[in-house]
Amino acid sequence: MKLIWLIALACVAWRVFVGRWPWQPKPRVRRSFAAVHAREVLGVDMGAGRKDILDAHRRRIAAIHPDRGGSSEQVHEANAARDLLLAELTPDQPS
Repeated sequence: MKLIWLIALACVAWRVFVGRWPWQPKPRVRRSFAAVHAREVLGVDMGAGRKDILDAHRRRIAAIHPDRGGSSEQVHEANAARDLLLAELTPDQPS
């Protein structure tokens, strides 16, 4: 009987700390639409590092700069995409 109570207590503790019951599957990690759009704007792939993102941002800004016929909205979009992707990088991810 003690074993059943211990198992029940462990399940409740699991639910409190992890946020799901032990028998529920892990939630699938879904890429956010904003991150996918940011990658499309800059033209980088999923595994791009900091250097790749910054290089792609420089190329994109050079192509859409208002002095070259682009618009400030496009520049703001490219800057937001760069900021989002850099914020998404994990500290252990290579540059």
